[in-house]
Amino acid sequence: MKHLFTGLTAVATLAAAALVPAVGAQTAVGASAPDRATLLAGAQVAAARTGQALGLSAGEKLVVKDVIRDADGATHVRYDRTFDGLRVIGGDLVAHQDRAGAVRSVTWNASGKVAIASTTPALAASAALATVAKVAPQGLRAARALRGELVVYAGGKAPVLAYDVVTEGLRADQTPTRLHTVVDARTGKTLTSWDDIQEGTGNGKYVGTVAIGTTGAAPTYTMKDAPVGNFATDLKGATSGTGTTFTDADDVWGNGAVSDRATAAVDAHYGAEKTYDFYNTVLGRAGIYNNGTGVRSRVHYGNAYSNAFWDGTQMTYGDGAGNTSPLTELDVAGHEMSHGVTENTAGLVYTGDAGGLNEATSDIFGTSVEFYANNPNDVPDYNIGELIKLGPGGTPLRYMDKPSKDGASRDCWSSTLGSLDPHYSSGPLNHWFYLASEGSGAKTINGVSYNSPTCDASTVTGVGRDKAEKIWYRTLSTYLTSSSNYAAARNGAIRSAKDLYATDPTVCANIAASFSAIGVPAGTETCGATGGGGGTGTNLLLNPGFESGNVSWSATAGAITNSTSRPAHAGSWKLWLGGNGRAATESGQQTVTVPAAGAPALTFWLRTDTAETGTTAYDTMKVQVVSGTTTTTLATFSNVGTNATFTQKSYSLAAYAGKSVTVKFLMVEDSSLQTSFVVDDTSVAS
Repeated sequence: MKHLFTGLTAVATLAAAALVPAVGAQTAVGASAPDRATLLAGAQVAAARTGQALGLSAGEKLVVKDVIRDADGATHVRYDRTFDGLRVIGGDLVAHQDRAGAVRSVTWNASGKVAIASTTPALAASAALATVAKVAPQGLRAARALRGELVVYAGGKAPVLAYDVVTEGLRADQTPTRLHTVVDARTGKTLTSWDDIQEGTGNGKYVGTVAIGTTGAAPTYTMKDAPVGNFATDLKGATSGTGTTFTDADDVWGNGAVSDRATAAVDAHYGAEKTYDFYNTVLGRAGIYNNGTGVRSRVHYGNAYSNAFWDGTQMTYGDGAGNTSPLTELDVAGHEMSHGVTENTAGLVYTGDAGGLNEATSDIFGTSVEFYANNPNDVPDYNIGELIKLGPGGTPLRYMDKPSKDGASRDCWSSTLGSLDPHYSSGPLNHWFYLASEGSGAKTINGVSYNSPTCDASTVTGVGRDKAEKIWYRTLSTYLTSSSNYAAARNGAIRSAKDLYATDPTVCANIAASFSAIGVPAGTETCGATGGGGGTGTNLLLNPGFESGNVSWSATAGAITNSTSRPAHAGSWKLWLGGNGRAATESGQQTVTVPAAGAPALTFWLRTDTAETGTTAYDTMKVQVVSGTTTTTLATFSNVGTNATFTQKSYSLAAYAGKSVTVKFLMVEDSSLQTSFVVDDTSVAS
């Protein structure tokens, strides 16, 4: 039986993608609000043509979420999607465009598919609400289901019609919750759930005497910094609401002890300011929304309360039992604000591998803020919440050099990691950040002793914290989507290392080694070539591992696929020619300029299987080079001697050095019995 095309409708050639105009005129990162608005608006105007270039179905609409413009004019446009007017959960994607506006590759979330046969539910919304009510978290008080919105859920293997039921309330420990539960609109089965409010922890009284931004004049100063609008409010015992902005008569705030309510506000306000400054100065991002606005820090004094939480626009700090320890440590501010940055970039959901990546991202940038501030009262280190001493026996909450020291986090990635609470599945990425920054083994940094192991017994050399944090930010903002896993994180970080430090190949090599050291297997992205192909130079083929679907290749409809009926060499997508069991001709091709120097070669991985028998070649696949009007066959494969294990093939292109040629895979199948030729991870390099 012929394999089915399981991706989005294919476009025949890259020429269609070239119709998409370049968007905007300057980088979104660090852009002023008007410039950013223009950039986003331009991308939205081009969205319909981008959708056509990507082969999206008529019912799919692209909604621009973010745009990043590189120094060379290339853009990375992040989209959410709707289908027949319904919001799509998990339908996000990033289109990577060259400076002329042509889509060169796409980072898809999950399967990339969102089209469903019908938008009419078999299950009533009331039934979905009742289902969620039965499984509400134990101890949830004042709970109310806000809505049961009909959506398309595309975060799994195939899109389904579903209800997104949002339940809001307070947990037993007074932590606010806005829990999303996605219920299949046909079967009533719970598909997934996550909480909008990502929890963190902290304490207070830590930053000492510091300068903070305030406005006003005697006798009424306000704890609000004018440039970006960070401000702090007092909830006065409540756990929700806006609170009252702190004011003071002499512009001297707090007394360093919890007897003065402004003490915690100083820590919170200072933390918000330093976090904003770190993102703006080091990473070029103007705040959570990248629009130059600040954040409100709400300080809670009241009942026993030991969680700081992020609720989309604010950071909230609670206190411990007895009102003695407001949660306002510096790295907590960085951690909580970074949840907002994650929400407004990759949007990593707070469950599975993605939940761990989300939580680790906040730990990574919370730590980075601490190093950036370099406050002598909170000496920078790679421990999380080290001053609050809420871990066992007064220890830190988490350790980046060896996460398992907290008794629950994992040092190494495994296929079971996603079943853990995100605070513990964050361990491997925290471990990666430490290794990428500082390397493995024993060392002392700022008076703190570390001894970071590796999961593969290797020795890792760090690239430095500055490079590691920039690489992870680009990965988050450019190459990850809402349900990205650790494999996607590795691919994205390697790609980011090549983007940012192309002239220093050791950076990419050490970033990749750090992922291997936490147990994440090698994927489609390598330091020597994009897509896992051979060669030591830069891979000149676009979308060489087919992971962006039918982009950059001209292929028979359905030939580039993520069907699970045949495996890919790496990732999910591949070029699958044949498999019909009837007469057919199929092909996949791309035009490329062969390197003029070195020893240029075409390299790819091939897997074959057949239902044919005997020694007669009934079905064939030819590997060809088309130069002008001349077609040359480099190799021919057939149903004879098939090999169901991927093997790497390599052929010299020296005869075409400096020429623009078309690399072509051409399959001809006879009238009966299938033969499948699966091509993956291609490369043209010298």
